Amino acid sequence: MTEPVAAFDVSAYLDNSEVMAEYLTAALEDPDPSIFLAALGHVAKARGMSQVAEKAKLGRESLYKAVAPGAHPRYETIRSVVDALGLKLTISA
Repeated sequence: MTEPVAAFDVSAYLDNSEVMAEYLTAALEDPDPSIFLAALGHVAKARGMSQVAEKAKLGRESLYKAVAPGAHPRYETIRSVVDALGLKLTISA
């Protein structure tokens, strides 16, 4: 009998701001906005959901809801979370 394989947790590999920024940038390239929200959730988990929620002035439950599959958070919420992570959104040509 074989042992079950543990689920892959990408947040375990997001160990510095540069890696987090690259991961979010790649997620933004996907036309499906849920990909970016999922990535934002992974980065928040890597930093600590409670800590990120506090810095973003959100309840922890609200943060989980904002990055949950099917969520449609407001721009202000996304911006608050990105700011709380110490990152910034940029657009380039």
